Parts: sequence; structure tokens; C-alpha cells
Amino acid sequence: MPLILNIDTSTEQASICLSENVQCLGMRSNDTQKDHASWLHPAIEGLLKDTGRNLVDLKAVGITIGPGSYTGLRIGMATAKGLCYALNIPLIGINTLEAMASAALNEETDYICPMIDARRMEVFTAIYDKNLVPLLDPCAMILNEQSFFDLLQTKKIVFYGSGKNKLEAIIDQSNARFKNIIFNASHLYVIIYSKFIKYDFMPLAYLEPLYLKEHYTHNSGK
Repeated sequence: MPLILNIDTSTEQASICLSENVQCLGMRSNDTQKDHASWLHPAIEGLLKDTGRNLVDLKAVGITIGPGSYTGLRIGMATAKGLCYALNIPLIGINTLEAMASAALNEETDYICPMIDARRMEVFTAIYDKNLVPLLDPCAMILNEQSFFDLLQTKKIVFYGSGKNKLEAIIDQSNARFKNIIFNASHLYVIIYSKFIKYDFMPLAYLEPLYLKEHYTHNSGK
């Protein structure tokens, strides 16, 4: 029963989840983005203590690799790599948008479209079906009145995440659904575990955050 630490620091809310197989043992979160760096290590220590586990019990670390907050991604990546190097355990990565999409699988919709606010009218986004197969690969997109127009003629799409308000303000399509869907590290562990049993690991020495834009800085200043 592999014990896996799951980390997400890519969005406004940072969170961690400790899992064993496909069971979540506990979770912690932090809503203050500027405090992610100082919060993360004590949160990991506290979560391990609360669940009666130790760092040496970990068999892998799972992490969202981006897109998202430039600073947040670096914080999470540095922590995950440090743990994996020190403990000699694998690192498992997942695209943040795919992880967000997994939080919406119970929605009554044809397609799922998570959105992360970039700045101005730009978002990081992707479109997935209910099997998490991408119809639109993760990308940086400048929204306008014609965004997703053709697809929305015949398909229902649920839009959510920190960037969805930008789209909601400029389009009027009956097949567009705008929701406030909670996403945190507890949505990672099933996907991370499936990668673990397939030995789908990331190369520690070469792994970099997926920024999608060079020198990207989040509109919150991160």
C-alpha cells in the first residue's frame, strides 16, 4: 500500500493530500497565496504527524506541474524534488488543468473546460471529455466573443476556475455552463496512484514547471 504525498501549489489555494492506494488519509490547504512558501513544509510535517506517518514512509510524491502561478509552481516543484532526492523516491507529475478537470467529472455536461486566470483577457485552458481525453490541449488563450463558438453550437461545456468569469462576461451561449467547482489536492491522488502503478515517473534532473508562457507572472503579482 504505497503512501503518496500529493501537492498542488499552482493556483490561489495551495493544498496537500496524503494518500494510501486510492484512499485519502488527510488534507491541508492554504488560501493565502503569498504565504504558500512558508506554509508548505510545516503543513507536510503536520499532516504526517496527524496521520501517524513519517517522511521515510513515503513511496512517491505527486505534484501539479502547471500551468498556474509562476511562483507557486516553483515552490511546489522545489519541495517535491527535494523530498524525492532525499528519500530516493519517484516524482509523479500531472498537468494542472487535467487535475482540475477530474474535479468536474460528475457534472452533467459533454465537455469540461477548466480555466486559470492569466492576466487581462488571457487564460490557461484546455477542454476534456468525461474520460479526461483532451479535445483541446493545454494552452494560453486570449478570450473573445467567438471563443468556443463552434463547439457550443452542439455541445454543453462546463467552464470553471479562476478564469471563467472573463468568459462569462463576454459570451451568451445556452450550452455554456459556468460553475464554481472546488479543486484541491484531494483530486490528485487517484490519478497519481494510477501513474504510480504504471511506473509513469518524471525525470527529477530535467523536470521543469509547465508555464505555457515565458516569464509568466500571475495577475496577483505571483
